[in-house]
Amino acid sequence: MRAPLPRPEDLPSRADYAEVPRTWRGDLVAGVTVGVVALPLALAFGVSAGVGAQAGLITAIIAGVCAAVFGGSNVQVSGPTGAMVVVLAPIVASSGVGTVALLSVLAGVVLFVLGASRVGRAVGFIPWPVIEGFTVGIGVIIFLQQVPSALSSPVAAGENALVAAVESVAGARWPAVGVSAAMVVFVAVVMVAVPRLHRALPAGLIAIIVVTAAVAAFDIATPVIGELPSSLPAPQLPEVVWADVPGLSGAVLAIAALAAIESLLSARVASTMPGPTGETTGPFNADRELVGQGVASVAAGLFGGMPATGAIARTAVNVRSGGRTRMAAIVHSLVLVLVVYAASTVVGRIPLAALAGVLMVTAARMISPSLVRRILRSTRSDALTFAATAVITVSFDLIVAIEIGIACAALLTLRKFAGMGAVRRERLPGTPQAGDDQIALLRLDGLMFFGVADRIQQELTAVTGVTVIILRLSQVQYVDATGAQALAETVQALERHGVTVLLKGIRPEHLPVISRVGVLEHLRHERHLFDTLPAALAHARDHIQRSAHENTTNGPQ
Repeated sequence: MRAPLPRPEDLPSRADYAEVPRTWRGDLVAGVTVGVVALPLALAFGVSAGVGAQAGLITAIIAGVCAAVFGGSNVQVSGPTGAMVVVLAPIVASSGVGTVALLSVLAGVVLFVLGASRVGRAVGFIPWPVIEGFTVGIGVIIFLQQVPSALSSPVAAGENALVAAVESVAGARWPAVGVSAAMVVFVAVVMVAVPRLHRALPAGLIAIIVVTAAVAAFDIATPVIGELPSSLPAPQLPEVVWADVPGLSGAVLAIAALAAIESLLSARVASTMPGPTGETTGPFNADRELVGQGVASVAAGLFGGMPATGAIARTAVNVRSGGRTRMAAIVHSLVLVLVVYAASTVVGRIPLAALAGVLMVTAARMISPSLVRRILRSTRSDALTFAATAVITVSFDLIVAIEIGIACAALLTLRKFAGMGAVRRERLPGTPQAGDDQIALLRLDGLMFFGVADRIQQELTAVTGVTVIILRLSQVQYVDATGAQALAETVQALERHGVTVLLKGIRPEHLPVISRVGVLEHLRHERHLFDTLPAALAHARDHIQRSAHENTTNGPQ
């Protein structure tokens, strides 16, 4: 069997950069802005995962540029993320730091195969309320993650964002809180006010430069990024202990699943996110995105990094800052390289509170009150799905939220579909004749599937006081194996109790499954299958008359 290979449209081409001559200024500004914002996040995520700040920075650089070149989104920014930290931290604790690079490579191979196998478009099956609930939850998490830095009140790494925010507020101390909070407020004011003066100005970058300069000029004591690594390692194959590989399969699949879901959802959200001028970034190629994320994780592992995913926070900053092509994400990686080799000392002095202010504003902009109102006013099931996904995203875990959100949407949809399946008793057409009270005309409507099969079976077998039942099946829209089996059992039960069953109007597309399950075998006679209601009714009346005649002939002498 041939291994799946990417299609030409899933590979980089010159067309990816056709808009660069028009958008290069916005891409450059956005890339620089995202690079500055991504720096502390990359370092922090590396530390939180237990692999070290350098691994986080390496991942942001290597995975960032590889995903930008090979990925399916024009604006996606990839690197280490908080969701990946949640998965990696226990793995590092149990298996050691040395396994992370190998896990990154293996998970990257899985992602590449998934993309080449064309399964990326499966994200299109995720309901809109789940997507928006995930987006709102992510926005809240991003905001909450910045609360400790905004209050200069650090908490233990790896805690839930909501718990960490509450603990940081409870443990905040003055006057450090006042200084940090003032920086956050200043950054927020600048980011809101500057675009009103000129949309092209990099408001976040301006705010960070001003705050950093003020802190240096007045010698203000506040937490800063701190010391950074000064070089990147040479690529090398991770050490492989083949005996341990089978035991890592579960971790590899979990990492690959997380990377796929988070990256595709991030790319999908970004594709509809408006930039500074109000225009959206356009569609993305889901299969190519998985291929790109696979290449990115393999490359990051070869350089000693950690698995990467599309990062919604950095992607949102990119879009909001004016990024429109892949050049923005590439510039973001180049900025981080420049930081490593030339400006690590200067960048290390940026206050964490200033960066917290940038991300808080970005998170607030991710949540659209009008969109939330539209979902909550749509249908009860969609509103419930949206709320459940958002709450679980914030309270527990991103992947759990997606899983529960999809399950909630599926169950509510099944419940709705189940309500569409019904059994209705109809009056016999034409002039009433003797013996018509012994005939029941039942019409099955809607869907005959596993979610409604038991109820329909109970309703059909509950019909009493008749000798013949005509089942009209022309209004049945769908039949699955469970529905067909329920119909077969119903026919068998009725025939066993002396009730003759006639089937009318089986659709051609339903006949194969109904035949294979054995519905027709349980009919009293093979001719008890009719295309028209008059023919079925005539047969039923004839059957009643013959039965009455036989009873008269064979009655007591």
